[in-house]
Amino acid sequence: MPAYDAILAAPMCTLGVRFTGDALTRLDYLLADAPVSTRLDARARQLNRELDAYWHNPAHLFDLLFVPRGTPFQLRVWHALMRIPAGKPMTYGALAKRLGTAARAVGQACASNPLPILIPCHRVVAASGVGGFMHAATGAPLDVKTWLLAHELNAGEGGDERRAD
Repeated sequence: MPAYDAILAAPMCTLGVRFTGDALTRLDYLLADAPVSTRLDARARQLNRELDAYWHNPAHLFDLLFVPRGTPFQLRVWHALMRIPAGKPMTYGALAKRLGTAARAVGQACASNPLPILIPCHRVVAASGVGGFMHAATGAPLDVKTWLLAHELNAGEGGDERRAD
């Protein structure tokens, strides 16, 4: 397992976290049984609070410094992902059309996203079904994507009665 600054619990898995200075630079989905960090520094505590807010309200806007590293094209796709509202998935084709590119290129940029959840690549789906996730077409990655989509859709349909932030 790569070195992480913290491993945080999430409802559907655990999350490996890396920071560069004060900026969050990587968030990896890990197996649910990965050992969670018992001591968190201030950066990890803030991220944990922000994620808790998201687990309670999928429309939560993250208020922490995060810096994705990628190509100019990937950054353009990732910025577009952050404009997709929670509970309103968009197809790869629709996002590609909006960006003037190919659906496959959008899919590759989504799969290379270093900060899932904060940059919500799970909100991009295939024209017929969920599509892939994190360079996978089956297995645990798709289970995570399905959970995140259901979490956001259920909250949008009144499944989560808690107030917005």
